[in-house]
Amino acid sequence: EYMGISSYVGQNKTFENQYLQGELEVELTPQGTLAERLRAGGAGIPAFYTPTGFGTVINQGGFPIKMGRAGGPPEVVSRPREVREFGGRMHLLEDAISGDFAIVKAWRADRYGNLQYRHTAMNFNPVVAKAGRVCIAEVEEVVDRLPPDAVHTPGVYVHRVVQCNYPKRIERTTLRKPSDGPQRTADVTALSARERIVRRAALELKDGMSCNLGIGMPTMLPSYVSSDMHLVLQSENGLLGIGPFPEESEVDADLINAGKETVTFSDEASVFGSEESFAMIRGGHIDISILGGLQVNYRGDLANWIIPGSMVKGMGGAMDLVASPSRVVVTMEHTAGKELKILEECTLPLTGQAVVDRIITDLAVFDVTPAGLRLREHAPGVTVEAIREVTGCQFTVCPDLHEMEFA
Repeated sequence: EYMGISSYVGQNKTFENQYLQGELEVELTPQGTLAERLRAGGAGIPAFYTPTGFGTVINQGGFPIKMGRAGGPPEVVSRPREVREFGGRMHLLEDAISGDFAIVKAWRADRYGNLQYRHTAMNFNPVVAKAGRVCIAEVEEVVDRLPPDAVHTPGVYVHRVVQCNYPKRIERTTLRKPSDGPQRTADVTALSARERIVRRAALELKDGMSCNLGIGMPTMLPSYVSSDMHLVLQSENGLLGIGPFPEESEVDADLINAGKETVTFSDEASVFGSEESFAMIRGGHIDISILGGLQVNYRGDLANWIIPGSMVKGMGGAMDLVASPSRVVVTMEHTAGKELKILEECTLPLTGQAVVDRIITDLAVFDVTPAGLRLREHAPGVTVEAIREVTGCQFTVCPDLHEMEFA
């Protein structure tokens, strides 16, 4: 029997369909937890505690690992995690991952088996290399000797080296637009719902902040930030200091963001493995995370990674981001057609419990407080009564309620 362990299905429709039809056994696990489970496996640590996933199906168990055929009940489900409190927070016990073989991709190897990775192609490779009893490295170049400070994976972990050269595939070649930025509409009442959300969310970013911007609308925010504001943008795949999208001549298959888009380095950029990236996130070293949502409730519970039976993208790094001490802002359209998205209780599997600090929609801005949601801003021409009609829970109104401003 083969069971895959994955964090993000993304745009892989074949994978998604096979899982939904019960043809694959897949344990979905948060991306930062996956990186740490692999690191622990290679370091001889059998298990560890993490705050990521508390209050979700990762914690509670019972999530389908193998779906039932012909719409039947799941054949295999996940197990509940042991829970323990540290420092007033609840943590889950996660087992290490190791395997018979580890297959990695590196840029260069030397005759001693030392490996060097290039740019964001490091990602999971270093921890995977250490987690296998036999590590096979596919490399682009073999040299006599790598400089000691250029070695990312020491040769003691590597057992086989295979040299291969073939064109590198880029999933999402994204280029800098000649306009140097979006055209701002002067009449804010004419803004589309998405542009209204993005331009309001851009005001959450302050000079000097380190930020993680989720896939989708949040990636558009830097286009609306003042050019004299300095932001340090982080990507979960191992990049701190994301520059603008490249010009065609700058496209590099080894330099992408977590959404698989081509990017460039900013002046302060650094690259590292995925385990280091999520250490920054879990450790509270990133100031703010802005990500999308499918549902949010009055306590700040967030659901944004799956619609059971129809959409399985995986949680990726979202559970790690919302479990961190960083400020969490959710951007989403206020409704999905006639379906309400701000609710008394989320009906979709959670990404995190009581993790959201602020909700920004095309109609309103809410703060999440211990007493529930508080309306602090409304879109131009939108009344409090109109917002109540499309909000599925009670909320209070800020004494200084005012109209939304936009970047």
